Amino acid sequence: MRYEGCITSISWIPSEAITGGTRMAFDAGFTHYDDPPPGEIGDIEALRAADRFRFANVLRAWAEVDDSGRITGCGYDGGGLMGSTTVQLGGLHYRFQAVQLPDLQRDPQRGDNWVRFVQTAGGRTGLPAPRRVRRRPFVQWQAPTVWTTLSLTLHAGGRAEFGMTGASRFPRHWVYDGDGHLSLKSGLADFRDWYRKSFGRYSPWGDQDSSALVMAVETALERALSVQLMHGGAKPSISRLPAGVTLVRQGLPGTDVYLVLDGVIRVERDGERLAEYGPGALLGERAVLEGGTRTATLVTVTPCCVAAVDGGQLERSALEELSGGHRREDAG
Repeated sequence: MRYEGCITSISWIPSEAITGGTRMAFDAGFTHYDDPPPGEIGDIEALRAADRFRFANVLRAWAEVDDSGRITGCGYDGGGLMGSTTVQLGGLHYRFQAVQLPDLQRDPQRGDNWVRFVQTAGGRTGLPAPRRVRRRPFVQWQAPTVWTTLSLTLHAGGRAEFGMTGASRFPRHWVYDGDGHLSLKSGLADFRDWYRKSFGRYSPWGDQDSSALVMAVETALERALSVQLMHGGAKPSISRLPAGVTLVRQGLPGTDVYLVLDGVIRVERDGERLAEYGPGALLGERAVLEGGTRTATLVTVTPCCVAAVDGGQLERSALEELSGGHRREDAG
């Protein structure tokens, strides 16, 4: 019997992820941010042709299993897919093809009726990025390196497990399961650190990978409310916060609802840590439903970018549904 599995990461540049002077090139239209990828991917080559991502890592693998349940053969399929960078000068558009680095496929690791595959894919943009960096030679011309490292474990019975074990700290990385459904997200995109450090040997093609901060995916309801919050009648306020900041405190008044754009936020009640949430999560809705008093404390675990609007701008029935989901998680 032959079993196959797949995991795919798509990496893209959200508007809130760029900091410093580099934002000027994006805000002026010289180059562009990316719209969020779809919640489900079909034809990934069509997405690349439409300039919907900067690069993708497609890890496909197979395992042959005999009648006794023993794995007798295995191998890789798939690989990296680099996008392009479009630059606008006046009325003209130029497309710089990205530089793909060789896919790194580790030798399959075998266990008791399972086999694990690990693949790194990525590269750098074809557009030069002259900048000062933190290590010798202290000036770089080529763009920084981007990558993700994915793992896929196939079991003799056909079950598959997957994860993102490493990634560059920029851009944003979304991970899709074998059916093409969005399943995981990177929790933090650190443009400044990546821009100054990720070159030469400071990448998986040298001798270093970066561990990935991986978070669960928001619900479909949160995704719909996020669009309403960001593009509704009231313009949201955007805040950038360092780690360790108390965003709201239990027992104090407040009716703002918060959308995590980047980073990780912890929910605490009566001093107990209940849960941690990453990009795409909406928090703070219970104060709107329960008299305008905060029922929990929100603390930034990492540096965060957060959007806020008054909860009265969102439909109460949707907030009630959102709150019901959070209560189930708190009880768990």
